Amino acid sequence: MLRIYGDVYSGNCYKIKLLLKQLGRPYEWVHMDVVRKETRTPEFLARNPNGRIPLLEIDDHTYLAESGAILHYLAEGSAFLPADHFAHAQVLQWMFFEQYSHEPYVATARYIIRYLGRPAQHAAALQQKMAPGYEALDVMEQHLQKHAFFVGDQYSIADIALYGYTHVAHEGDFDLSRYPAIRAWIDRVRDLPGYVEMDG
Repeated sequence: MLRIYGDVYSGNCYKIKLLLKQLGRPYEWVHMDVVRKETRTPEFLARNPNGRIPLLEIDDHTYLAESGAILHYLAEGSAFLPADHFAHAQVLQWMFFEQYSHEPYVATARYIIRYLGRPAQHAAALQQKMAPGYEALDVMEQHLQKHAFFVGDQYSIADIALYGYTHVAHEGDFDLSRYPAIRAWIDRVRDLPGYVEMDG
């Protein structure tokens, strides 16, 4: 059975849980507390020297890190990853966008507020995340005004990758009320078979 090392409130970890639920694949969840540095122990670093979650354990000696790589591995051969060569590349395009232009701002702002409790010494760092975070949301809104999902109007791991932190962006002080297309997309994702809440 697959084993996932993760935190139930991490958007990156939630992406893996959501895909596995929608694939109907059984898995074991091993909770890791990042704040308590459980990912920095010698035991965990032997599995992932980068000391980050999520981490997929495929068998006793095979591990895969990075949420995008795990999503891609698990979705291969399923309806969540298009077989068409160009559509496949578009899925990766949006997943790279999420990790480079979206997650460093939307997710980090949420981390400062939810995990760290909005400490005063992080006020400037938090403020610096807002403008680029909104720029990423603007790009998503523009695309979703014309499309039901991110690639070929069909739900894929591109949507899962972007959904992970977007649907909880308000926890990072991002105002989603100004993004009707994003909010409608969030509702569409929630209505899909196999959907599970972040802490579900």
